[in-house]
Amino acid sequence: MRNMEQAKAAMEQWLSYENLEDSLRAELAEQTSEDDIFDRFYMDLEFGTAGLRGIMGAGSNRMNLYTVRRATQGFADYLNEQKGSSVPSVAIAYDTRHHSEDFAREAAKVLSANGIKVWLFTEPTPTPVLSFAVRHHKCSGGIVITASHNPPQYNGYKVYDEHGCQITEEAAEQILKHMKAVPFFAERNTAGTIFSVPESTKAAYLDAVTACRAGIHCKDLRVVYSPLNGTGLPYVREALRRIGISRLRTVEEQADSNGDFPTCPYPNPEKPEALELGLELCRKAHADLLLATDPDSDRLGAAVRDGEDYRILTGNEMGILLLDFLCRKRPLPKDPVAVKTVVSTPLAETVAKKYGVEMRSVLTGFKYIGEQIRGLEMQGGSHRFIFGFEESCGFLGGSYVRDKDGVAAAMLFCEMAAWYKEKSLSLVQALNALYEEHGYYKNEVSEYSFPGASGMEKMTEILADLRKNPPKEIFGARVLRVTDYLKPTGLPPANMLEYNMEDGSRLLIRPSGTEPKLKVYSSQRS
Repeated sequence: MRNMEQAKAAMEQWLSYENLEDSLRAELAEQTSEDDIFDRFYMDLEFGTAGLRGIMGAGSNRMNLYTVRRATQGFADYLNEQKGSSVPSVAIAYDTRHHSEDFAREAAKVLSANGIKVWLFTEPTPTPVLSFAVRHHKCSGGIVITASHNPPQYNGYKVYDEHGCQITEEAAEQILKHMKAVPFFAERNTAGTIFSVPESTKAAYLDAVTACRAGIHCKDLRVVYSPLNGTGLPYVREALRRIGISRLRTVEEQADSNGDFPTCPYPNPEKPEALELGLELCRKAHADLLLATDPDSDRLGAAVRDGEDYRILTGNEMGILLLDFLCRKRPLPKDPVAVKTVVSTPLAETVAKKYGVEMRSVLTGFKYIGEQIRGLEMQGGSHRFIFGFEESCGFLGGSYVRDKDGVAAAMLFCEMAAWYKEKSLSLVQALNALYEEHGYYKNEVSEYSFPGASGMEKMTEILADLRKNPPKEIFGARVLRVTDYLKPTGLPPANMLEYNMEDGSRLLIRPSGTEPKLKVYSSQRS
């Protein structure tokens, strides 16, 4: 990290670059606040297993063409170092955020200038389609320009390996090493040929999605759907058409591609405020359920009819319902495996055990679920994977991609709702039946924002203090065991603490990997 004088010097270096974009130069010229200057330049935007994610704008700690160009050159150098005798290839997709298409095209130009074959999507595309395309075209890797569910001022740059899974820590470290050797304002050579991803790839993806269906016809289901101004609409609409849904209403205010996200400035389908317009339409249309995907369509949120109104389900509740439904209605392979993240509800382990399914727990981040599928594949058994989920509304019901898939999750959720509707049961009643059978679990997630450079320092201080002075009691219950995930646990090291209490409750705390927040996960069984 730089001090204030170094941050100012970095800003002057940017202003002295003669080819700096006019809009970024004007943005920097307006900066008079030392706090703002420091936040823009106190560090380079961090590159990790999730790639880059940050606020768009001028500065080394911002998402802009220069940070994208530098990261892509580092990725190109990494791929060319690894290539052997073959020519590397990369698939690139982007979402509906401001500058996403510009960043994607810039990344394509940098890669092709380095002799790497590029498959570029020519319209906003869901992240799971990118994961599929990497494997479908036998690429060496992939890039998707997205900030997922972050507010509109953010954008991001996620990198995938040849298996369509987000890169490992080791690969991220190697790419970062190459990236650090690249000057911010290195001039790019002339780009080579860039290939457009053909329509047949999208059709093949949708075929793979519908091959995972449970076989329930949904003609009597009334559904309201919102893509939250993101990429999901054509894909979700087609997937639902294929399972017989003809009564589909779209939230028109959230249907068009719009990086401002004007009706939901925090376009996260976990959040009630993002679903308000959808719930209004549900009430008018007397729909059975509301579905919503985030801007890159890898997460799915849902609200379901509950008496005369609707109840928003949590990611944990959706995951448990889908796990139980898939175990009931799809033929299970020999030695079936499901995977959840450690912060997701422990109820999943009980439900899986009922059906003879091995439940594996991994660190937060769907890449770790993808790695489990890859491990099964290497053993000749990717078919053993039946379902993976994380509490933050990420779900996957097949091994055709290696990331969460909001399109497929929407399809499976509709099949599940239709199956219970045939039995005159709501999904709330189905969930209560699972609680009555296995015990009631209350799970909550609390978020605490720490923006800017000082916020990062504060989060670091909080976690350091918790390690130095572990609490002996939480919510009136004695702490029996503390697990520090930076120490050996059988999982990769992670900056997370877990507390198990005498009354059977559990609490985990970790910094978000995508936003300047501390996240606290609590779970209690009764």
